[in-house]
Order: sequence, then structure tokens, then C-alpha cells
Amino acid sequence: MKNLLKETLEILERNNKKETDVKWVGTITHKTTWEDFKRNADVEYDSGYGSPQVAQDLLVVGENWWLERGEYDGSEWWDYKEMPKEPTKDIELIALTVKKAYDLGYDVGCGWENLLTINGVEH
Repeated sequence: MKNLLKETLEILERNNKKETDVKWVGTITHKTTWEDFKRNADVEYDSGYGSPQVAQDLLVVGENWWLERGEYDGSEWWDYKEMPKEPTKDIELIALTVKKAYDLGYDVGCGWENLLTINGVEH
């Protein structure tokens, strides 16, 4: 069993964030305050395998970062995300799928390829 509030505070701390860094909590369509979340998040839930118990679209949002729920086969957790820094290198897209890359003669496998490999870019 996990406590949702404690789990949330722990991932904030691991990523050098504080409660005061949270701007809002909610989903992509509705929001509430951190204080409202705290009042409701001090609950135990089964984070193990089975079915997810916490709302899967729940977000905790700060400035250029957010927490979103991760899940695999019912096991669940928070994923910490940050706005990526803009790259300095450009790429001209030729393909976005493994099939297209294969048709163009690029050395790709049957899946799980990245954008650079699919577009024949050395990296």
C-alpha cells in the first residue's frame, strides 16, 4: 500500500521541487489547487499489479515541469516530466515510421526505432 500524498511529496523532493512550486493540480481540462489536492491525497492505495487505483489523467503541474501517472499492468507511479530544451541541431524529416524508413533503404529493425535512425541520420 502507498500513500498518494507521501508518494507525491517524495517525487517532488527527488526532483528538487517544493509544494510551493506546484501551480495547479488536475487534468488537461480541469484544475484545482495544491491545497485541495493535499486534502484528498492523504489516502492509501494499492500500487501493485492489478488495475490502477488513482485517476490516470491526474497531473501535478509547475513551471515547465509536471507529474503524470505512469502505469504498467496495473502497477502505478508518478512520472516526472520537464519541458525539453530546444535542440541546436536541425533535421529534415524523410520518414516517421519504420516501414517508410525500410522502404527508403535505411537500416532499421522491426520497431522501437528513434527519429534519427528512421531518417538515416548518424548519431
